[in-house]
Amino acid sequence: MADERSVIERAAGLRSEDREALAAALIDAGLADLPQTWAAQARPSQVPPGVDWDTWLILAGRGFGKTRAGAGWVHQMADEVPGARIALLGATAADARAVMVEGESGLLAKAPKTAGLVFEPSLKRLSWANSSTAHLYSAAEPEGLRGPQFHFAWGDEVARWSDAAVTLANLRLALRLGSRPQLLLTTTPRPLAWLKELTTAVGVTVTRGSSGDNAGNLPGVYLRNMRRDYGGTRLGRQEIGGEFIDDLEGALWTRRLLEDCRVRNSPLLRRVVVAVDPPATSGSRADACGIVVAALGNDNRGYVLADDSIQGRTPEQWARAVVAAAERHAADRVVAEVNNGGEMVSSILRSVSCNLAIKPVRASVGKTARAEPVASLYMAGRVSHVGAFPALEDELCGLMVGGSYAGPGRSPDRADALVWALTELLLGPAPTKPGIQIL
Repeated sequence: MADERSVIERAAGLRSEDREALAAALIDAGLADLPQTWAAQARPSQVPPGVDWDTWLILAGRGFGKTRAGAGWVHQMADEVPGARIALLGATAADARAVMVEGESGLLAKAPKTAGLVFEPSLKRLSWANSSTAHLYSAAEPEGLRGPQFHFAWGDEVARWSDAAVTLANLRLALRLGSRPQLLLTTTPRPLAWLKELTTAVGVTVTRGSSGDNAGNLPGVYLRNMRRDYGGTRLGRQEIGGEFIDDLEGALWTRRLLEDCRVRNSPLLRRVVVAVDPPATSGSRADACGIVVAALGNDNRGYVLADDSIQGRTPEQWARAVVAAAERHAADRVVAEVNNGGEMVSSILRSVSCNLAIKPVRASVGKTARAEPVASLYMAGRVSHVGAFPALEDELCGLMVGGSYAGPGRSPDRADALVWALTELLLGPAPTKPGIQIL
C-alpha cells in the first residue's frame, strides 16, 4: 500500500506527456495498471480535498477539467461504497446525459475497465457491477428529487440552474444514506448571490482554477486564441480564469460600461500623456504607484493605452518606470500628483530624465470627486480602452458615488492616475501651441 500511495502521489498533477516517464516505476512496483485509475491521472485540484467536507464546490474556467473531476469522483464513490445510490444533476436532462454521462470526459468514456458500467437511457440509470447505481435528474425539475434518497450527488454547471435554491434544498434533503453523504458541485462561476454565499457556507470546501491549469490537455492554439481575444476582459476572467466578476451597486463604473468601451487599436494620436500618482511611502506594504498612459486621438476621444503601475518600489524605481513609459509611448507630458511630496516628486523624476516635461497637479478634492467627471466621459462614449487592464478596471469599478471606495487594495492609485491623465486630455485647458506674435 505504501508503494501504491507513493506512485499515486508522484503521478497526480503530471501533464499527460510526463506520465509515460512513470511507466518503469509502475512496473517495478507491480502497479502496471495504476495509470488507468483516476488517482494517478488527476491533478491535485481535481481530486477531493484532504479535509472533512459535506459539499465540494469546484469553481473554474472552461477546459479546467471539471467534468473529468466529477466523473472520476463518482466512479471512486461507486467503487468504495458497493451498492451506493448516486444522483447526477445537469441544468437540463439533455445536459446531464450529453455531458455528464456521454461526453468525452463523462462517466461512460472514463469508466474503469473493471467497473462493468451499463447505461440504460430509457431509465436514466447507470449501473456498476458492484450494484452501485446513478440516476439522472434535471435541475429544471427540482420536484423530481422528492422521494429518492442518495449516498452521493454530483451537480454540474450549477450557475446555469434555473431555480438553484429549490433544487439544492431538495437535493440536500435527499442526501440521507450512509454515514457521510457528500455533494460535488462543478461550475464556471457567475456573479450570483446564492453562489457567492455558498463559497463561505459551513461544510463547503472550494476549489478554484483556470483553463490554463489544464494546458497539458488542451490545444495550444485554443489557449492562445482565448488569451488573445478575451484575456483580461470580464468574459475572459469569468469563463477562462474562473473569477467572480460583479458590479457594485452605486459604483461610478460598471463592467458593462468598460466592456462597451474596449477596442483593439487606437486611431492616429494627437497627444500622449503619462499620469503618475506616487505613494507617500516605499516598501512592500506601501500603496502602489499609479502609472497610466492615455492619449487624445484625432477623433477627439480619449484612449487608455497602458497601465504600468508598480507596487512596493523606491522613489527612484517608480520614477524610472514613469520615464520608461513616457519614452515607450512618446508622451509629450508627465502629469504628476504632488500632494504626497510636493516639489520632491518633480525632482525625483528629473533626476532620472532632466528633459522630462512635467506638469505638477495638486488634488483639492477626494479621489472619487475627481473621478466623477471622468466617469461621465465614459458614459458619453468619449473614452476607449485599447485592450484590457484588469487591475485598473477593478479599481474603477470600486469607486462609489458619494466618495467611498470598495475595490481591491487600500487605495485606487491606478484609477487616480487614469483620472489625472484623462482630465489633462479631455477636461483641462488645451495646451498652448508655439507660434509668432505680431506686434
